[in-house]
Amino acid sequence: MEQKRKYLFTNQDLMRLIAPLIVEQILAVTVGMADTMMVSSAGEAATSGVSLVDMINNLIINVFAAVSTGGAVVASQYLGHEDRQKARESANQLVLITGIIAIGIMTLCVAFRKGLLGGLYQGVEPDVMRNALIYLVLSALSYPFLAVYNSCAALFRSMGNSEISMQVSIIMNAINVAGNALFIFGMKWGVAGAALASLIARMVACVILFIRLCDKKLTISIGPGIFSWNGAMIKKILHIGIPGGVENSIFQLGRILVVSIIATFGTTQIAANAVANNLDSMGVLAGQAMNLAMITIVGRCVGAGDFGQADYYVKKMMKLTYLINGICCGMVLASLPLTLGLYGLSEETLQLAAVLVLIHDGMGILLWPASFTLPNVLRAANDVKFPMIVSITSMIVFRIGLSYVIGVGMGLGAVGVWIAMVADWVARVICFAGRYRSGKWKNLAVL
Repeated sequence: MEQKRKYLFTNQDLMRLIAPLIVEQILAVTVGMADTMMVSSAGEAATSGVSLVDMINNLIINVFAAVSTGGAVVASQYLGHEDRQKARESANQLVLITGIIAIGIMTLCVAFRKGLLGGLYQGVEPDVMRNALIYLVLSALSYPFLAVYNSCAALFRSMGNSEISMQVSIIMNAINVAGNALFIFGMKWGVAGAALASLIARMVACVILFIRLCDKKLTISIGPGIFSWNGAMIKKILHIGIPGGVENSIFQLGRILVVSIIATFGTTQIAANAVANNLDSMGVLAGQAMNLAMITIVGRCVGAGDFGQADYYVKKMMKLTYLINGICCGMVLASLPLTLGLYGLSEETLQLAAVLVLIHDGMGILLWPASFTLPNVLRAANDVKFPMIVSITSMIVFRIGLSYVIGVGMGLGAVGVWIAMVADWVARVICFAGRYRSGKWKNLAVL
């Protein structure tokens, strides 16, 4: 009984952390779909312009998320070490550095918007480019607010409180949808209205979380020291955040390259790939929430120097991830006849989409948690370079290289590309499971 009392997280603590994260992930996808549908009413040029900029936005958002993860790891470790003062210093420095980075990226995107979009998307029709330029500028103005919001949400997760960020996420997405309805349908402002709605929603969400985090009663709070530069603390945050940012950016670029490969297979396979991506992502939403929870839990154990508890929670969380992920993937597979019927596409396209979803979610039940949740154990213990090197290498060799061999060379098309994706997962599982079992990550877990 004494041993149980000393555990850092009870089952109730885990539930309070995980459940809101799952709701946030589901909300992000469903509202994103609604967002796309609402923008599409402004016409094909507007929809195309938004889709081009969204690829850039996703890349930048991953950078913010990676730096926020670095701050969450450092803050969680200090909490585990029972050093609240250092935890608060890390919170101040995280908000400061993410704000500075975001302002820098915003300035570059606005100043070089024509060169950026013109270089990436040569030959785009003038009407599409005009919409893309408008959407990029207004999106860029929201980067500082989005970056600070992500940092504040990560710090609340470090405290084991993801309910607040879930509540604010609901408010943010409600404002975004209402703003789209007003500016796109009511004002007829097209892409400018869509971007303005997102800007206002992110501003409100940022302000709410920032004010909540100023509460001195919290375990971690931000205060007057937020504008004081602490180079050593920022170095700790970036030591974890930069490799994650590089890894996420390369991953997004790899996905773009993979889509460009599929684009050579014809309209049917492009459409099937798009449908499959929409459906199979639903199967791993809960798993993505577990990825975030793992950072907080293992980071706290590492900070306490209790690797026995770290191993205990890793095994417990991985079992839970496999269970939840398996249920979600199973539900997606079981509902395929119904969900595919919602798409007004040809029978050939829908049959191919079904095959692709079967490959993704069928193999995802076995491989996805160890491929994507387990490496967060390493990151939470400061072992950040190994996951980055493995992820980038596996992406290049298997997901991209093998896609050419199987998809193009062997003529299997999109099916071959998705088989290459499974090979990428297998390689990641072997490397990450081996690294975890070796215990080398524990040697790097030093504050």
